[in-house]
Amino acid sequence: MKRFLALLTMLVLILPLTATASTWTLDPDHSTVQFKVKHLMINNVKGVFEKVSGTLNLDDKDITKSKVDVKIDTASVNTHIKKRDDHLRSADFFDAAKFPAMAFTSTKVEKVGTDKLKIAGNLTIKGVTRPVILDVEGFSTEVKDPWGNIRRGAEATTQVNRKDFGVNWSKTMDNGGMVVAEDVAITLEVEFIKK
Repeated sequence: MKRFLALLTMLVLILPLTATASTWTLDPDHSTVQFKVKHLMINNVKGVFEKVSGTLNLDDKDITKSKVDVKIDTASVNTHIKKRDDHLRSADFFDAAKFPAMAFTSTKVEKVGTDKLKIAGNLTIKGVTRPVILDVEGFSTEVKDPWGNIRRGAEATTQVNRKDFGVNWSKTMDNGGMVVAEDVAITLEVEFIKK
């Protein structure tokens, strides 16, 4: 029994030294979720979602064991044009009243080179979930801010077809083009604070 207790005590002391995973919270004040989509097939319309939250479980020893979850408030869409933003919140696009959040949950993390990752996961928009892959630069090295918080940052990009998620509204122009293109480029620039 004494030998068992000694072994248990040793494990309790060693485990914190061998743990490599850490938990991080997304800082919404220093993170942005941007999108870009062609309008009339001639110009890009850009916008942001102003309310975003998330967590990162980061394993520095084996980055492939890391996980990330992000939620985006659909009503927080902002293209700086009120009429357009109201239309984007409507059932024609995000239907923010019925589907108040979009979500991304990672399923696989793959290291690419020295500082790039491919993060596969499930993106849910308007209740429709599809697999997507984020191309990620980072996560940066840890820095300590002037208030004592430990931070890391990353930038992720992907492209989705909005119709895959039931975001179908558009009109056909005389030349056969669409008022709003189907492909949407998404960029996330995020900072995380260590718990």
